[in-house]
Amino acid sequence: MKLSALQIFWLMFTFETGNMILITFSPTFQVAKQDAWICYCLAGILGIMIVYVSSRAALLYPGKTLVEYSKLIFGKWFGMLIVIVYLIQWFSVIGEILREFSEFTITILLPTTPVWILVLTMLLILIYITYSGGIEGIGRCSEVFGPMVLLSVLIMLILSVSIFNYRNFLPIFADTGFLPIMKGTLTPLSFLGESVMMLMLLSFMDHPQKGPKSAVWGIAAASLLVSSVAIGVLLILGPEIASKLRHPAFDTVSYVTVMDFIQNLEILAVLVWILSIFIKLSLYFFLANYGTAQLFHIKNWRKMLWITVPVFFGISVIYPNPTYSLIYLNKYWINFALPVNMVGIPLLLWIVGSIRKKFQTHL
Repeated sequence: MKLSALQIFWLMFTFETGNMILITFSPTFQVAKQDAWICYCLAGILGIMIVYVSSRAALLYPGKTLVEYSKLIFGKWFGMLIVIVYLIQWFSVIGEILREFSEFTITILLPTTPVWILVLTMLLILIYITYSGGIEGIGRCSEVFGPMVLLSVLIMLILSVSIFNYRNFLPIFADTGFLPIMKGTLTPLSFLGESVMMLMLLSFMDHPQKGPKSAVWGIAAASLLVSSVAIGVLLILGPEIASKLRHPAFDTVSYVTVMDFIQNLEILAVLVWILSIFIKLSLYFFLANYGTAQLFHIKNWRKMLWITVPVFFGISVIYPNPTYSLIYLNKYWINFALPVNMVGIPLLLWIVGSIRKKFQTHL
């Protein structure tokens, strides 16, 4: 199973774009108001730093996954603890995304469909792509889906220009200030910080030294596109309306019309989100199963699928409550996963790993 530099670029771009556009706008507009676009620009810069540090840390031990080199850097027990911390994130994220996928699909497309049907359907697709293709199959899917996501978003942005109200930009910074903007940055940054999965993905590359550059460009492209969409939402809806809607980016698309002929572009928005969410779920699904198998020394990692799938199904169906999603985002994702999993541990791995490498070289 090998990934190319181009596949890493499209993986980083695709799995970040859809979920950020759908979920992060409302909480960011609530805090930063008309300066929300500044939050996305700052989050993009910080997200690039996170993916770069993660990639450099993984590059210290090319060909080895996080499960393997964390033990080489910190020893057996502390290394295992780090892996467990990431496994908790990967398992919980899959359940959360499956739940969000089901709720959105039911609301927009299939209002009478039971949640468990949609969850089971997505899990069966994930089993197929992961079991048959592994990480290489997921990478190839991203090469197809990524350009489709990019093109769809660009089309929606271009068609929206005619209804922009540029007065929604003003005033800049005066009504919010530094602290609200920094607080609003945390939500999009916590999503861009998911690029920390490069700690695992780089070990599957055919040319690992190209990994950091490809990952950085992928996150930069995703950040630029999402920031552009945030500006579009601001100019069409304004900060007050955008902060009150659950999915403001999706609602914005319904306003787009060209000569009363090109209308109902919601299908493009749904396409963007579903393709992006599929890549994101596939990546997490693979990492959770592969990482767990390595942790418990199971040679055939595909056997883990039959153990983990019921767990993911249970997490998704037992807690189909929007309140749970809000608590998960605010209490765990931003307050713990962002500072620890996405910033602290990668930085620690890079610093300590570099020191150990230099020390071993001088011996």
